[in-house]
Amino acid sequence: MLDYLISGISLGSVYAIIALGYTMVYGIAKMLNFAHGDIIMIGGYAAFCTGYYLHWPVWLAVLSAVVVCTVLGVVIEKLAYKPLRNATSLAVLITAIGVSYFLQNVALLIWTSNPKAFPNMLSFIPSVNIGRIQITGTALGTVVTCIVVMVALTLFTDKTKMGKAMRAVSEDKGAASLMGINVNGTISLTFAIGSGLAAIAGVLLCSAYPTLMPTTGAMPGIKAFTAAVFGGIGSIPGAMIGGILLGVIEIFAKAYISTQLSDAIVFAVLIIVLIVKPTGLLGKKITEKV
Repeated sequence: MLDYLISGISLGSVYAIIALGYTMVYGIAKMLNFAHGDIIMIGGYAAFCTGYYLHWPVWLAVLSAVVVCTVLGVVIEKLAYKPLRNATSLAVLITAIGVSYFLQNVALLIWTSNPKAFPNMLSFIPSVNIGRIQITGTALGTVVTCIVVMVALTLFTDKTKMGKAMRAVSEDKGAASLMGINVNGTISLTFAIGSGLAAIAGVLLCSAYPTLMPTTGAMPGIKAFTAAVFGGIGSIPGAMIGGILLGVIEIFAKAYISTQLSDAIVFAVLIIVLIVKPTGLLGKKITEKV
């Protein structure tokens, strides 16, 4: 049972890192970037190409993936989302779905549909034995990375000037603009950070489940969005808690109920949570002025 719990926390940590990207973009720009899962896939391919073909060291391969995804996130925001800043939410949603399919098909043209055997980039971390329980280096590295990312993001948003600007834009774009904050630059920074996190999540995901293909980020992206809603979208601690809980539920459902039904069980739990607490576990109720 402890083995399943550790596996669930490890998988949930990946979901949590992806969910942090969703929750930041929604919290600041008030939009759902459904292309986020495909940026994970691009990050995986960037790390794979630099690490496998160019034989770069692990840290440089991961850094290259972060840089590629960060630039990609900013470009997507400038070209696809910025022109729709005042458009309806439906128009933004359709655009996000279009960007998602565009990225998948570009990856399909470049790398074909043949799965790539992704190398474990966390293999340098030794396993830890606690009694009869063995915690693999991959699981340990994934959980530690998730904790470090969440703490760093929390400190960034609470303590830095740019972080405070992001919180101000989240509260009221108009008032933030009147106070001299560059709203467009702040939103671009949010996309850059979220996409960089997607690259890290892509490396962690493909290291734990070593198969990479153009649709790799699709289902993890949807589940991470579910985790963000589960924990309370817009909340950084909520994204982490939601991701870990979702990973644990999924692994236990696969182990004790059914592998085929595990995804259905995950989404059923989400529905129950939203019925009981529509804002998610740590979400705040928003009062709209009329």
